Amino acid sequence: MAILRQVADLMLATVLGVVAFLFMAYGLSYKGLNIIAENYTLLLCLTSAVVAVLIVLYYVFYFLKKQSMHRLILCALVCLDIFSAIFYAISAAGIIDKFTSIDALQQYIASFKGTAVFIFILIQFLQVVILPVPGSVTVGVGVVLFGPLKSSLYSLVGILLGSVVAFFIGRVIGYKAVCWIVGKEDLDKWLEKVKGKDYLLLSIMFLLPLFPDDVLCFVAGLSSMTTGYFLVMIVITRVISVFTTSYSLNTIPFTTWWGILIWIALFALIVTAFWLVCKYSDKIDAFLKRRFKIKGRHDEDEGNKGDGKS
Repeated sequence: MAILRQVADLMLATVLGVVAFLFMAYGLSYKGLNIIAENYTLLLCLTSAVVAVLIVLYYVFYFLKKQSMHRLILCALVCLDIFSAIFYAISAAGIIDKFTSIDALQQYIASFKGTAVFIFILIQFLQVVILPVPGSVTVGVGVVLFGPLKSSLYSLVGILLGSVVAFFIGRVIGYKAVCWIVGKEDLDKWLEKVKGKDYLLLSIMFLLPLFPDDVLCFVAGLSSMTTGYFLVMIVITRVISVFTTSYSLNTIPFTTWWGILIWIALFALIVTAFWLVCKYSDKIDAFLKRRFKIKGRHDEDEGNKGDGKS
């Protein structure tokens, strides 16, 4: 039975990869845009290479028994299937021919009115709860489709709803449910990182980009962080991070030398800030708890035990 399951898992990943390649290949064959027509062979080779790498990595992590990694790659293959199927559909229908510029794309998306907004908000919600996609990526897509202000507002709705749902899954359903969703290895790693200093570290992680939002929300639900603190913290940090990401992507170009330098400097600043927080996290966390009289669930439980003994 174990061998059959292994074969089924490996076959599933392979089939998902092949399906993604076929959809992309057929979609590219329509050559609806000049950039596709001019670089058809290169794009086809890149597509096959990406699919091949993902399948090989799945096999490697599967046999190394890195559960969280091969699950992540499987999710990536599913997302690639969805994207490639959509790409094939809009290519076959001739819709992609209309995307000759960003303005043309925005006008086309605007023609769907509330439907496009709902789908984008749903994707932002799922990005937190299920999809292995960084929030900065989906916010960036929103900037292209809707502009920085609308992208920020729509993203906040979906991300905040997803964050609250993920938190309460961890808080109400518990450890086993979160293990099933994000993987035991990843969950245990992050729980160990924030143990005893969840207020500070989690708040900083939510504020800084590139951290796994989905895992952190579940971890917050399993930590000693109170529900009230989480709700206030998640609103403040999400507003800051989403608006900063949207307007940075819209303002700082990737096509100029000075824009690239700014992005490198920002990334270095983020890494440095997180390193400093990690190094002095115990002292800062203790200071914050004393200063704002924060008491987590563990402290409350200890207090209740003391009251019971007296």
